[in-house]
Amino acid sequence: MSLPRIRSYHSLVSRMSWSPQQPRSGQAGSEHEEVGRISTATIIFILVIVGLLLYELQVILLPFLVSGLLAYICSPLVDWLTAQMRLSRAFFAVTTFVLLLSIAALIGFFGVPPLVRELARVVMDFQAIVGSLARAAIGDRTVDVFGQPMNAVQLADAAVSAVREWIGQPGKILLLGEVAFSTVFGFFLSLVLLFYFLYSGPQVLRGMLRLVPPAQRPLVRDIWSKLDPVLKRYFVGVLIVVTYAVTAAYVGLGVVLHIPHAVFLALLTGILEMIPVVGPGAAALIAGLVAVRYATSIEAIIAYAIYAAALRLSIDQLFGPLALGTAARLHPVTIIFCFIAGGVVFGIAGVIMAVPVALGVKVCLAVLYDEPLDRGETKL
Repeated sequence: MSLPRIRSYHSLVSRMSWSPQQPRSGQAGSEHEEVGRISTATIIFILVIVGLLLYELQVILLPFLVSGLLAYICSPLVDWLTAQMRLSRAFFAVTTFVLLLSIAALIGFFGVPPLVRELARVVMDFQAIVGSLARAAIGDRTVDVFGQPMNAVQLADAAVSAVREWIGQPGKILLLGEVAFSTVFGFFLSLVLLFYFLYSGPQVLRGMLRLVPPAQRPLVRDIWSKLDPVLKRYFVGVLIVVTYAVTAAYVGLGVVLHIPHAVFLALLTGILEMIPVVGPGAAALIAGLVAVRYATSIEAIIAYAIYAAALRLSIDQLFGPLALGTAARLHPVTIIFCFIAGGVVFGIAGVIMAVPVALGVKVCLAVLYDEPLDRGETKL
């Protein structure tokens, strides 16, 4: 960017953030002061309103975020194919969407039916599975549970009764139905949004730019030109974390624990790893149910619990923050804080957008303060 443009941006910032120490004279100075104050107050007001609106709408944000981020990741491929083949961008956008849909359909066709059968067997044989695990743990002895002596059979009966009682509580069936309906609806909504974002992503960006006052649009374009490569680097880090999750899950489930369908469970772990909080929990639960189904002793269950804890700790507290921090030029502590703060404020959507928002703030401040972006923040 040329020097005159930089000066124009910083003159714009200085007009927006005028302070009393800056000299003003005459009637023109008063008018500029009033405009600067109104502009700053208006921008702050708009940001607060947008934050509150997103907070209230966080329930419906997830399909938009997932489809939008997936389209953003795939857009460079679409643009590259368009430039190389000299064909319509719409053609490659539709082709990419069909390819993604085909991959999802193949995974669902070959992986979901065996997994559903295994989970159905777990549900049907739940009492027998719990009973065998209890016998492996305590044998023929009795243990005190809340002051009441129980043997293995009684423990299995109590566990089944507790599950049935929980499901039979008023509103639980309705809650499960709402979750199932929301999941199916969100999935198909994400597919529709993904198609539109791939097909008309540039038009969506131009429409969002029109929301910015015309005087600030050059500054926004400059910020986006610097933020775009930073975000792409971050999502490359996300793909590295997903690859690590798939590899570690296969080693743990297939090589060490010898759990059936280890390949599919490892792929499912990697895919769900891209959905923070809920995704890893769902992957661990599904793999845990399959592990319980084939467990022959309590030691096997303990081994799976150790594996699940080690996998989560290695991803969430070690490999994930290091990989994402290196890719995004953010300190691992900042990455951890962003995930936790985003989840507390906005739930799953907040966890997904936590680091990209932090990167956006970092780039905005670097542009406004005329400072370099990469200053070694990831050095420990």
